[in-house]
Amino acid sequence: MFADRARIFVKSGKGGDGHVSFRREKYVPNGGPDGGDGGDGGSVYFVVDEGLNTLTDFRNVRKYAAGNGENGNKRNCSGKSGEDIFIKVPEGTVIKEFESGKVITDMSGDNRKFLLLNGGKGGNGNQHYATSTMQAPKYAQPGQPAQELELLLELKVIADVGLVGFPNVGKSTLLSRVTNARPKIANYHFTTLNPNLGVVDLEDAKGFVIADIPGLIEGASEGVGLGHEFLRHIERTKLILHVVDAASTEGRDPVEDIYAINRELAAYNAEIAARPQIIAANKIDMIYTEEDPVARIKAEFEPKGIPVYAISAVSGQGLRELLYDINNKLEQLDTEPVIFEQEFFPEFHFDMDSEPFTVVYDETEDAYVVEGPRIEKMLSYTNLESEKGFRFFQNFLKDNGILEQLEALGIEEGDTVRMYGLSFDYYK
Repeated sequence: MFADRARIFVKSGKGGDGHVSFRREKYVPNGGPDGGDGGDGGSVYFVVDEGLNTLTDFRNVRKYAAGNGENGNKRNCSGKSGEDIFIKVPEGTVIKEFESGKVITDMSGDNRKFLLLNGGKGGNGNQHYATSTMQAPKYAQPGQPAQELELLLELKVIADVGLVGFPNVGKSTLLSRVTNARPKIANYHFTTLNPNLGVVDLEDAKGFVIADIPGLIEGASEGVGLGHEFLRHIERTKLILHVVDAASTEGRDPVEDIYAINRELAAYNAEIAARPQIIAANKIDMIYTEEDPVARIKAEFEPKGIPVYAISAVSGQGLRELLYDINNKLEQLDTEPVIFEQEFFPEFHFDMDSEPFTVVYDETEDAYVVEGPRIEKMLSYTNLESEKGFRFFQNFLKDNGILEQLEALGIEEGDTVRMYGLSFDYYK
């Protein structure tokens, strides 16, 4: 069974405790402190494994923990560090914090290895605390605690073009005809249960990756059938290839089919529905009516800027023109792959409560100044130039009571707020 979603629990290793001991040797009656340091806890990493294409393994194992650091020992012996854990995932896996649903990282593109949780640092032994006034310290530092998170893993296939359409309109046949993919093909609904990827190679052209998204049905955006399971796979695609049964071999109206699928796309994600689209009017080899259904489809959608190509996935008719037009459109689009931006920062999440900050009014600069380790850390993790990053910044100010403190100091709209060299105008 193809699995593209999993819920798991991960935990880094606890740091080992520092040791309290003193040299006890013959002829050394009052030896100094010799307690060793605790070992560091193991960290949690995610790595891309080229041999994986599903998240099936996570159905059997749901808990992952790195090794704890060993405690220090006498004679300055440090504890052994805990082993790191490397969790293998297929390329295209998006890792989210489960409760909030916010993206932690997207294992795509150049992101092949990601440090998710740091292991706890080992504590210092008592040898570190000897001073001229305290030569026999009976204190050692405990190891730092482990960090743990509940995660949601989602596999979103990486393809330039997403094939969409009702079941049994010929998407799998088209994919097998134009790429090296070999999907199972049969004459019944929901033939395709797994997203199939294929590479289209063209003469004198770059080519592209195409994904056959399993047949959608009305209500898919609400989770009917396997809607949500499959719709997430077109989130990365730059162009939608909408395949429709122009011959109405199952008695459905091809024009209404197109509108129905587009409604499902818009209901699931309006941004996806707004992406460039091309219609492939398939099964023209099975049209036996005097009225030309392809002309009707063109009259309906080409005035809306959606090109329509008459094709037969079985005979190959019209495929060359369709593929070269897709390739030309892709070359005009942004070449950057669709990568999901980070919204949740584990490092910041675990440090947040313990880091202080201050909010004051500076009369000399006529500005409200917000400072502190927590603020500095947040700014270093946040891309304020992106919409999502700036939204995270705004939510941070609200959730941490900073906006409330600014208002208590009498801030008004248009006043300046300064944070480590960055200045903002305050507006509600």
